Amino acid sequence: MLNQENVAAMGNVQDEAPYTVAGPVEHRRLRIIAGLVVVVPLLGTILALWLAVTRGLGAVEIWSFGVSYVLTMMGLTVGFHRHFAHRSFRTGTAMRVILAALGSMAGQGPVIWWVATHRRHHRLSDQDGDPHSPQLAEGTGIARVVKGLWQGHIGWLFSDRISNWSLFARDMMNDRLVVRMHRLYFPFFLLGLILPGVVAGLVTGSWYGAFLGFLWGGLVRVCIVDHVLWCVGSVCHMFGLRPYRKRTRDHSANNLAVAFLGFGEGLQNNHHAFPRDAFHGFRWYEPDLGAQMIRLLKGLGLVWDVVATPHQDLKRAEDRRTEAA
Repeated sequence: MLNQENVAAMGNVQDEAPYTVAGPVEHRRLRIIAGLVVVVPLLGTILALWLAVTRGLGAVEIWSFGVSYVLTMMGLTVGFHRHFAHRSFRTGTAMRVILAALGSMAGQGPVIWWVATHRRHHRLSDQDGDPHSPQLAEGTGIARVVKGLWQGHIGWLFSDRISNWSLFARDMMNDRLVVRMHRLYFPFFLLGLILPGVVAGLVTGSWYGAFLGFLWGGLVRVCIVDHVLWCVGSVCHMFGLRPYRKRTRDHSANNLAVAFLGFGEGLQNNHHAFPRDAFHGFRWYEPDLGAQMIRLLKGLGLVWDVVATPHQDLKRAEDRRTEAA
């Protein structure tokens, strides 16, 4: 949680240092939190699948998961990522609160922590200091690939390196609304778990319906959203197309499967080439529901000053031959 002591401490860190190393007590606390984030939703998902196999899958489970998945994934890709981390568009206070709340419900961490970690990834992409690059693993062959995917997907969560907020998220720390939403991360995260159960319970009029809503709209949804977003840092820096490889000079890749599930988040090579662009999908076959949402919100007058890559720049970049990563 962000407090005045945290801000003061971060302000004392040398601006050029991309991260600090947590002490033993803090590292232990971070590892416990990371373990709970990984294990608890996974256990809930296993239970949900067992119930689906033994008792069948009904409308309550499907709707609870589907609605929660769409809302929280939009909160991450449109809110945490494109608005807060990259300032790809401007919007009003109410919409900023909604986007921050939905992103917090996803369970990917508080907004300032998320922004600092993501900007550090861009600054040091696939270099030493990148928080979740699969390219930094040692070894050779398939063993290196597996080790790299593990580190880029989940292993990095247990690291003792903490991104320098003063360097990567000073603007967020100076934004009162963002600081307030950061502090409210855990209440909103818990609300994201409980609310599907409450709605399902009211609709079905039963405690079992409420339990299924909590299970599928809460734990299963957190598990799937987490792994899809973690694939962006692992799979999408290992497998996919790299049309802008000369521009990015890293291993970011466009993975269409991850892009479909992540509402455009899997188009990493596009995004790393044009990081402030609000639209990650540049071609007809690149799925980007996040971009469609931004276009809808712009049409409704709810967002404005949307950053888009000039056509001529995109065309010049597309002249490079696409290759598989």
